[in-house]
Amino acid sequence: MSSKTVTVGSTVGLHARPAALIAAAAGEFDDDITLSVDGHAVDAASSLLIMTLGAEKGHEVTVTSDNEEAVEQIAAMIAADLDH
Repeated sequence: MSSKTVTVGSTVGLHARPAALIAAAAGEFDDDITLSVDGHAVDAASSLLIMTLGAEKGHEVTVTSDNEEAVEQIAAMIAADLDH
C-alpha cells in the first residue's frame, strides 16, 4: 500500500471542477484509490464523494492505493491549481 500526503493547491479547494478532474483521472486506474482528510476517507473516483471531504486550499489530503503510479498522479493533481 502506497500513500502520500499533499496540500490542496486549488484556490476553491476540492470542489466541482477540481473534484471532477481528479475523479476522472482516478477512474482511469483499475486500482482503488482513496482520499482522506482528518480520518474521513472516500473513493477518489467519485467527484461527489471528493466534495464531501470539504478540503479547502491549504488543507492536507492523503492519497492511498496499491498502485504507486496512481498515488503520485492523483497527489500531483491535488497539489496543483486545477481552477484554470
